[in-house]
Amino acid sequence: MTTFEVINPATEEVVRSVGLTSAEETDAAIARAHAAYPAWRAVAPGDRARLLRRFADAVDADIENLAKLEVANAGHTIGNARWEAGNVRDVLTYYSASPERLSGKQIPVPGGVNMTFHEPLGVVGVIVPWNFPMPIAGWGFAPALAAGNTVVLKPAELTPLTAIRLGELAREAGIPEDVFQVLPGKGSVVGQRFVDHPAVRKVVFTGSTEVGKQIMAGCAAQVKRVTLELGGKNANIVFADADLEKAAATAPYGVFDNAGQDCCARSLILVQASVYEKFMELLEPAVNGVVVGDPRLEMTEMGPLISAGHHAKVSSYVDDSAPVAFRGSAPLGPGYWFPPTVVTPPDLRHPLASDEIFGPVVAVVPFEEEADAVTMANHTEYGLSGSIWTRDVGRAFRVARGVEAGNLSVNSHSSVRYWTPFGGFKQSGLGRELGPDALDAFTETKNVFISTEE
Repeated sequence: MTTFEVINPATEEVVRSVGLTSAEETDAAIARAHAAYPAWRAVAPGDRARLLRRFADAVDADIENLAKLEVANAGHTIGNARWEAGNVRDVLTYYSASPERLSGKQIPVPGGVNMTFHEPLGVVGVIVPWNFPMPIAGWGFAPALAAGNTVVLKPAELTPLTAIRLGELAREAGIPEDVFQVLPGKGSVVGQRFVDHPAVRKVVFTGSTEVGKQIMAGCAAQVKRVTLELGGKNANIVFADADLEKAAATAPYGVFDNAGQDCCARSLILVQASVYEKFMELLEPAVNGVVVGDPRLEMTEMGPLISAGHHAKVSSYVDDSAPVAFRGSAPLGPGYWFPPTVVTPPDLRHPLASDEIFGPVVAVVPFEEEADAVTMANHTEYGLSGSIWTRDVGRAFRVARGVEAGNLSVNSHSSVRYWTPFGGFKQSGLGRELGPDALDAFTETKNVFISTEE
């Protein structure tokens, strides 16, 4: 069996070797999932709900272990990793209420009775990225299992450890082994079989827009259902009437969380020109205050980048000619460390302002009027998230309706709550995850008419 060495990005030490699933093994797993589907679909709603609650309880009992795995595997801070494991528990608990509430409709029609059913799809393939391995896995498998589908899950090659552990916890909780399978491996092998295999009825993918387009094109050959959560270049819009102190103090945490490796990162700050200089004065100490270091320590706020290759990519944007305003600090020595960095590109055409760098680099650009801010925020192929800072309620609503993004926050940087929908406009994705409607993405609506005429 081919293996992959999992590297701790904070130390560059090998954590564990993990076997990579072959194409043949993937096909066998898909076949098992397909065979297990009728029995799982037939499990009584209350019993399926109970199994999901037991799965949530098993995750809850293992939170510290899961968190430590994520710290070692992905370089997440221990505080973030605990939250992420808790998010898996919460998402499982939330969707455990769904099997008993997966109601159809009775629609008035002449000559009979008409009703609708939400039918599960079958086998669902979930492809998880390396930046948030635990929660994004849960966003896919929890509603899929709740709706009566079986799941094959491919973690990112770089970060398989927590997904493997979640698979073990599912079995301990009583989820049948073939109903939820974790298949570590290469995207070009395992992920491609999810796309090509006719027994996989839906693919859920979170990752780059480039790969998302390839998956969407591949799935089109079978009219296979997809949910895509892709890239983002998200604006943090700061108006002159905002609480500038709070806007500046929180801005670093809207972009540097998880070392900027977040599709929701507010990596473009648009500041009204009349307060631009003041905002920059307030931003510098906030950036310098970000605690970058050993992710195992409770006080650490930002860890390393995920890999040497990704570090090289991020570094390529900030060469000696880059318009760097100021930088925070980062450890020296082993590890893929990159300091929080603030840049001031001349306009939105500059790569620092237009590209998804996916690292702790934030561009600050001034704007004049409200309409300019909306135009500039929309000057991107992406449309995932964003923030609006203003004390004017009317302006908050106008700008929120004007910005082409799926998840916006006013006077905060929150993007994801498991009980509200999450997803993107434009090339940031297709479909919605989380919230009360996510189950619709894992079912098909069947319409049945029964004649009552003699």
